[in-house]
Amino acid sequence: MKTLPLYRRRLLQALLLPAAVVLAGCASTPSPQADRETLLQRAREYWELSRKNDTLNAWKYEAASKDQSMTLEGYVKRGGIVYDSVEVLGVRSLQGDEARVDVRMRYGVPLLRLKKMEADAQDQWRRIDGIWYHVLPRSSVFPGEKR
Repeated sequence: MKTLPLYRRRLLQALLLPAAVVLAGCASTPSPQADRETLLQRAREYWELSRKNDTLNAWKYEAASKDQSMTLEGYVKRGGIVYDSVEVLGVRSLQGDEARVDVRMRYGVPLLRLKKMEADAQDQWRRIDGIWYHVLPRSSVFPGEKR
């Protein structure tokens, strides 16, 4: 096999290396549609766990569990809402690592004797290390609580 002269090898490297880097970058970046589908799947999983009152597994979907702004014990104490049904309607916005998801829910708050309440909400999500996590809304009871 005949080898190329040094100047030709360097020329090929100079031409091909940037193209290889660009192609590798394109291959590893998910499409916007794939990103939305991944987010929607995570949101559906999270809300199904919340509907089942499976706080231990729902905790694994919370951004607070990653930055330790809250403990699992504190998360469980936040409870009180019983979800009859939750429907993830779609992604409202997705910009970088921040997103909002539209959710429709039927719920009750037994402690307050509220039943069959309905609400449409915008759910905040944050991507941490490539994985989408639910961001807890600020508590009106504990306004100093971190998000």
